[in-house]
Amino acid sequence: MRFNEIGQQLRAYRMESGLKAEEISARLGVSRAALYRYEKGEVIKLDTVNRLAELLQISPLTLLGIGVEYYTKPVGYAERLRQIEETSDQILQVFGPTCYLITSDQYDSILAQMFEEHAQAQGVEHLAARAAAEQLMSVMIARKRMYAMRKPSIIGILTTASIQRFLAEGIAPAAQVSDRLRAAAREVALREIELVANLMESEPIGLQLGLMAQGEPNGPFTLLRSRERATLAINPFPSDALPDMQSGAAMITSAEDAVAAHQRVSELAWRDAVKGAAAAERVRALAAAAHG
Repeated sequence: MRFNEIGQQLRAYRMESGLKAEEISARLGVSRAALYRYEKGEVIKLDTVNRLAELLQISPLTLLGIGVEYYTKPVGYAERLRQIEETSDQILQVFGPTCYLITSDQYDSILAQMFEEHAQAQGVEHLAARAAAEQLMSVMIARKRMYAMRKPSIIGILTTASIQRFLAEGIAPAAQVSDRLRAAAREVALREIELVANLMESEPIGLQLGLMAQGEPNGPFTLLRSRERATLAINPFPSDALPDMQSGAAMITSAEDAVAAHQRVSELAWRDAVKGAAAAERVRALAAAAHG
């Protein structure tokens, strides 16, 4: 058993469950320190794996890294993605208006404000909503910090329709916020799209962005490659998803056939994608049309 991977998935599923570490350790009859050691990759007994899986309402095989991992909340998926990104050399994203890892600090700032105001609108549940928002933002910022340190190569295949929606609705469109903050979110979205256009035009080393020639894929996915393995992440949650969003189940797998099928799709999409100055021109035209 790969205890480090078991520990990583345990942490992601613990965050997914919404249970605190002390709650899980108490139910298991172990100390919180022991639970944290498991998450860091310490040897864990199979009986403990079974009890953890039952507590977290997942299959023991899933916790052991066999088969497909499923996440129904943004925080669990984001944490698992952060773990995989730690060792990834290449990240290929298909679908979306931009790639979160290359967004600006302004993006994180406005997203945190949106989460905070949305949490305040939840009435008696606002404290729990705020805690969930802080946890999710912490994971997202940790992902970006890791990217800045490691600089894996990124290939992003963006779509016209997703950019248009992003410009029209702004960041975190599902958040319950004031008109003032909603307007600010649209302004930041515009700046992010302008950044995308600039990066398409300048084509910095290790970063390639293209605009899908036509249509959209059936759903967004990401392929992450390291020296040891390739991982497929199929994700229903956009990077600005609210912490309480449950729009579907994210799936993560290293199954060779699943990876190969999505690799073929991405290769065709990248081959036909508009790139460089031509892509930048189209993206700037979309921004001008939205804010003309």
